[in-house]
Amino acid sequence: MDSTAGGRARRRLGLVGRSLAGEGAGRRQSEFHLALASLAPSQLHLAAEARDSISLIAMASSSSAARIDPELVISHKFLEQESFSYSERDAAIYALGVGACAGDAVDEKELKYVYHRDGQRSIEVLPTFAALFPFKNNKGFIIADVPGLEFDPKLLLHGQQYIEIYKPFPSSCSVKNKVTVAGLHDKGKAAIIEIETTSYIEESGEALCMNRSTIYLRGSGGFSKSSKPYSYANYPADQVSSSSVPKNKPSAIYEDQTHQSQALLYRLSGDYNPLHSDPVVARIAGFNRPILHGLCTLGFAARAIIRSICNGDPTAVRTIFGRFLLHVFPGESLITEMWIEGPKVIYQTKVKERNKAVLSGYVMLKHIPSSL
Repeated sequence: MDSTAGGRARRRLGLVGRSLAGEGAGRRQSEFHLALASLAPSQLHLAAEARDSISLIAMASSSSAARIDPELVISHKFLEQESFSYSERDAAIYALGVGACAGDAVDEKELKYVYHRDGQRSIEVLPTFAALFPFKNNKGFIIADVPGLEFDPKLLLHGQQYIEIYKPFPSSCSVKNKVTVAGLHDKGKAAIIEIETTSYIEESGEALCMNRSTIYLRGSGGFSKSSKPYSYANYPADQVSSSSVPKNKPSAIYEDQTHQSQALLYRLSGDYNPLHSDPVVARIAGFNRPILHGLCTLGFAARAIIRSICNGDPTAVRTIFGRFLLHVFPGESLITEMWIEGPKVIYQTKVKERNKAVLSGYVMLKHIPSSL
């Protein structure tokens, strides 16, 4: 038995590889490849949060050459998802995990996310709570199982997250997910696969929200059968309208202070990636301590926009897009700059201590607040 720190970390990571479909595939990969390949797309941001974390994955043995059969990939049907439930407690823990009331326990704009204030019948739910849904139940939600999709796990990055909110979240609900391959693109040296999870209220069948995770498979491009690069997307083009950060003065700026225990608190919402809690795993990744979840940083940014632009109204948010740029250490300060362009709010989040951009994107609002 390997008793070294690295050996213990690899065994812990190996526990994540709990659900690869074929035992043969498991025998061909190292424990760490199993761990990476079995993660749901919403958990695969460990490399995107910091390019340096590739060293964590590179310690595993090389996988077979990447090959992609686009017709098999886009025709794949994920297994039917089992329903899951969340409660007010889950929504409140999530709100605390993304910084609600962290600076002021009686914050006028945020106490409603964790407490029934002034007789309100239920707490209000932040829209980025939706980001948890894709991996609440990941039965059949394993990209390593997609036929025609062979890739090297050590070259995988979770680069972007897109969320659509269809109706305000109930404070408690039973939910069922439907998972599809929403996009596949040949970028020459890399392939991009997009996994879409639409979440429905189980009782009524009403659509609640949708997540689309953009996953970069480096070294897997070049699979096009013609001179024109292969590109497939089954969603409207305007859903991916990226926005560059304006050079003019921001419409609003909000500063947040994360806590040393921020990642430990956020993980209680269900993202148990050990990179965010285990110092041994963090050191293998090249960090001196665990880093914050990228989706946690996205929650901080959305919260900043809601309180700064939306007068504290979480139901004003229609869509959220975020591109992960760099890691955040728990305890660092986050500065979110916002630019209002009609119903669109372009944002960029920086780490104050290092003056580095860690996240950028936009939020589409249902309406412009009357006070602006």
